[in-house]
Amino acid sequence: METSSAKIQEFWQKIKVFADDLISEWGLIAIVLLVGLASFGLGRLSALEDSRPPITITQAPMDMKPRSMAPGGLYVASRSGSAYYYPWCAGATRILPSNQVWFQSEEAARKAGYSAAKNCKGLGAVSSQ
Repeated sequence: METSSAKIQEFWQKIKVFADDLISEWGLIAIVLLVGLASFGLGRLSALEDSRPPITITQAPMDMKPRSMAPGGLYVASRSGSAYYYPWCAGATRILPSNQVWFQSEEAARKAGYSAAKNCKGLGAVSSQ
């Protein structure tokens, strides 16, 4: 049994010596080769980056129609509703012009019996400061 164990250890030592020799001789060559390939690849990438034309916007799309400024104040409510909105909120855009009630301040809207709309971000935060 000791003879086979000794043979295994001797064989393992030969493998380690061969691997150490291979790494010491070929390892430096492999590192130099890999650095050279990486440098070449990076150089090609930078050349490709320079050859791309710059992005320019020549004409902006006209998907949205321009909105006019609010005609009557800073806050709007519906005559039949119970909430007031900023003019750009989604709820305010659904109020018919004939049903709109305009206010210059949140206090004026509250005094008229309206409360801040919950789905209009930023409303009510100004008065709590």
